[in-house]
Amino acid sequence: MSNKLFTEFESVSSKAWKQKIQVDLKGADYNETLIWKTNEGIDVKPFYHSDEIEGDLAIQPATSSWLIGQTIFVANTKKSNAKAIDAIKRGAESIVFIIPEDSISINDLLENIDHSKIKLHFKLQFLSSNYTKQLVSKWGSNSTVSLDIIGNLAKDGNWFKNLKEDHIQFEACIKYTKQFSINTSLYQNAGASIVQQLGYSLAHANEYLNHITNTESLNSIFCSTSPASKVIFNVSVGTNYFFEIAKLRALRLLWNTLALEYSCTATCEIIATPTKRNKTVYDYNTNMLRTTTECMSAVLGGANIICNLPYDAIYHKDNEFGERISRNQLLVLKHESYFDVVSNASDGSYYIESLTKQLAEKALILFKDIEKNGGFLKQLKENTIQKKIKESAKKEQELFDEEKLILLGTNKHPNKEDRMKNDIELFPFVKIRPRKTLIEPIVEKRLAEKLEQDRLKTEH
Repeated sequence: MSNKLFTEFESVSSKAWKQKIQVDLKGADYNETLIWKTNEGIDVKPFYHSDEIEGDLAIQPATSSWLIGQTIFVANTKKSNAKAIDAIKRGAESIVFIIPEDSISINDLLENIDHSKIKLHFKLQFLSSNYTKQLVSKWGSNSTVSLDIIGNLAKDGNWFKNLKEDHIQFEACIKYTKQFSINTSLYQNAGASIVQQLGYSLAHANEYLNHITNTESLNSIFCSTSPASKVIFNVSVGTNYFFEIAKLRALRLLWNTLALEYSCTATCEIIATPTKRNKTVYDYNTNMLRTTTECMSAVLGGANIICNLPYDAIYHKDNEFGERISRNQLLVLKHESYFDVVSNASDGSYYIESLTKQLAEKALILFKDIEKNGGFLKQLKENTIQKKIKESAKKEQELFDEEKLILLGTNKHPNKEDRMKNDIELFPFVKIRPRKTLIEPIVEKRLAEKLEQDRLKTEH
């Protein structure tokens, strides 16, 4: 079919569409009736038009090449190895190992895993240049490692050891890996708005680039003509479908802008996982619906690796059923829903393009304000970042408590017959552990926690 069919119709401008809508509203106010005002300060319009989109954002997220990930916490090396091999047989294309201590044997962990075909990612919960060197010798060029000393400070409140030693170890590590990472998930799970998540991630990354460009040996790795280096963003994806697509696109756009200023050639890699913030203990099957749309946002936003969150992850220990279901959700999206066919499905959507641009612009304003006031680390130490995230989380919590932000089965249409007290294997609420810290840590907290605690107390 040719496009001649459409030449019979005159093009209609956005102004003409708006005039028609105003006539149909019969006196009702256009802005009050049809404009959705979001917490990010973005006014969502009832329609978007090509004459309102300026220029090409030049984002190439390559959504057709995303990988199905499986996250494995390594408590027992041999069991974790067997679990990884089984997950690969069942469709996992990437394994994310969370390694808690340097006593974990790399040889045992990677036994019989062909890491030339399976992309491996290692999240270390400690800092060791010697261990990192061993990892590099084993994983090859097909895998990545998370190295984020600032992220650890923000989450834990302390450096791994101290500022000086952490930076010495960090420099040694990234000489081997040619990589560093940003834990964006922390901000999302603590209640930061999307603009805050993007702005803080950019400021977080800028701290590393500042350090790298002032260190001759590191500068040659990250700011050379060879794009061998990487920056890895560990991102949590929320349930605001189109905004989350735009968030990931804006993240790439912002990184490209920042990297250009430093002549940094590091490529951007995004590892996405559904957020914990909106997950619930009661009516837990709805968590599957939430994680499905969140994974869809991650795909369309251009994540490289997507690790789904099992529906029962917040209150059950790791189990075969929950992990199989979460992996199957991704298998269905990839192999039955054709989410691996189109290279950039969201490209050309005026709505998503507009959201991407607005989120990036607002995040850039926030980033500039942070830099103007001393930078990300300084504002962490002054408790400014923590305070701003708490304010955002409080606002979101109030909306949830007032049932303006709905979690079905929890604060809207709850099943009164649900009994969960005897089914909880993991403590699903914030744990208070008084201790001395350099800064106030950023604390992750789910929206439903207080309501669930109250319900558990009244169960018979």
